[in-house]
Amino acid sequence: MLKNDLFLRALNNQTVERPPVWMMRQAGRYLPEFRALRDKYDFFTRCETPELAAEITVQPIRIVQPDAAILFSDILVVPRAMGIHVELKDNLGPIIPNPIRTMEQVNQVFVPDVHETLGYVFDAIKLTKEMLNDEVPLIGFAGSPWTIFCYAVEGKGSKSFDTAKGFCFANPVAAHTLLQKITDTTILYLKEKVKAGCNAIQIFDSWGGMLSPVDYQEFSWKYINQIVEALAPHTKVIVFGKGCWFALHEMAKSKASALGVDWTCSPRNARYLSGGNITLQGNFDPSRLLSPIPTIKKMVHEMIDEFGAANYIVNLGHGILPNIPVDHAKAFVEAVKEY
Repeated sequence: MLKNDLFLRALNNQTVERPPVWMMRQAGRYLPEFRALRDKYDFFTRCETPELAAEITVQPIRIVQPDAAILFSDILVVPRAMGIHVELKDNLGPIIPNPIRTMEQVNQVFVPDVHETLGYVFDAIKLTKEMLNDEVPLIGFAGSPWTIFCYAVEGKGSKSFDTAKGFCFANPVAAHTLLQKITDTTILYLKEKVKAGCNAIQIFDSWGGMLSPVDYQEFSWKYINQIVEALAPHTKVIVFGKGCWFALHEMAKSKASALGVDWTCSPRNARYLSGGNITLQGNFDPSRLLSPIPTIKKMVHEMIDEFGAANYIVNLGHGILPNIPVDHAKAFVEAVKEY
């Protein structure tokens, strides 16, 4: 039995004494303990070594004490498992040296045996669960097919992903073939994450906001929804689309248990657009954690008042920034616990 099940109760629309709180990217670069491991091991070594991934996952539970852990991993382990070569360059982020630009390349991408290619993730989950010792639930995650597609086609991060979008519009058959392969792999991967011990799943659509509402339905949401449909019988699914406020109404009609909201959408609008019944998660601007601690606490309380304490999970509107002082991250969590 979980000692702290606030997060899962909120996902179940159950009554909670206060909203649960966790932070996207809480297992990571703002913690000195994380940076010490980062200096010793390269990124994919940390992802692919279960002992390291588990230790990094549990660090914020000890230090910042949120109500849920999120597995340390990366969305790009999925394309790597599909035969797409991914490198991580310091100060540049992910690089795909041979981006996918033709149908011939799409045909070379395969749906893998996830046990063979991603078994290290499932081992990390089992080890993390032992280390957590039922203190809090564990969240597993994956990138949305569209977000993975953006990196695979663009070849690197981008402010607009024009190349990826252009590929969709010029070569829709190739684009949909690749998106479906990513979707099929992601479903297999997430189902195994649940079997290994994850208590809930979050889908990150980091680049969904790059698309128009019409294109979002065609190239992103229909693939996310396939994942939600496949996972909903097995676990709770949170969908977070950055910049995707325009799709909240459609998302709320799905089998998702909660919807993440970024800081560009007010709590009132998020409740209105999502129909007012589904659990919402968010949406504190990560940069706001650089405010003085009293201001952080005041703003967190105001945010909870605006969302309402029911059907709500407190979080940031995107990942925590590397330059946030640990005391400020703690203050964010403490403000919720004091509410």
